[in-house]
Amino acid sequence: MVPTPASPTSDSISGNSFHFLLDQKSFVPYYEQIVEHIRTLIKDRKLAEGQTFYSEGEIARMLGISKMPVRQAFQKLRSEGLLVVSRGKRPVIGSGKLPWNFQQLRGFSEEMRRRGLQPSARVISLERKKPDGEVMQMLQLHPEEEVYCLRRVRYVDGHPVAVVTSFLPTEIFPEIDKQDLEGQSLYQIFEQVYKRKLHWAEEVIGAAIATSDDATLLQAAPGIAVLLIKETTYDTHEVAIEYSVSVLRGDRYTASVVSVRKK
Repeated sequence: MVPTPASPTSDSISGNSFHFLLDQKSFVPYYEQIVEHIRTLIKDRKLAEGQTFYSEGEIARMLGISKMPVRQAFQKLRSEGLLVVSRGKRPVIGSGKLPWNFQQLRGFSEEMRRRGLQPSARVISLERKKPDGEVMQMLQLHPEEEVYCLRRVRYVDGHPVAVVTSFLPTEIFPEIDKQDLEGQSLYQIFEQVYKRKLHWAEEVIGAAIATSDDATLLQAAPGIAVLLIKETTYDTHEVAIEYSVSVLRGDRYTASVVSVRKK
């Protein structure tokens, strides 16, 4: 007997919508089998955005397994935007895209942890160089000044979601190449190591097609649509301290901006 959610509503899932048996002889881990089944239900429109879903405990009881593989499955589905889990509330089927709120100045790591997800990073390259015209203009640099060009892949729960290239003035961040750029938040390094308190940022958001290199790093199909974000970050002294170009998977992210009409 499959349990139904407490206090079901018209937006709740039906009692037999999760009919599923684990293949105990398969080499595919239980959590991956669960993820694939829920993806299929969403793809086949048997689960729709906004519907409440079963808890980890309910699915574990249905399948006769511990909560751990179910928890792993939920974490993966959350990273894909397919499941929304809020403290004290039942899980809800998501849109498949993670909204990014540009009204709050948060680093990638801060934003992901705020959502209960696990962020990480891998440095692809780091070099000291002369900036091109765009970078020089955005960081208000003189022709003789140099920048560190830091390129990283950002992950959520172990899955690549963005390729970020950061340009950092060497005069502001001397020897930043000696910092832990994979284990620490860049914003944390700015504020705690270099004592540059962040104040605001300006973003330019657009759409683009991923280059073959970016698609490979994002483990995505060539030609996938991406969200392109160019951001200039300023400290409390109104000094531009970072210019970054982020390429985010278009099938995982949407931009969320709140506009207020002034009287």
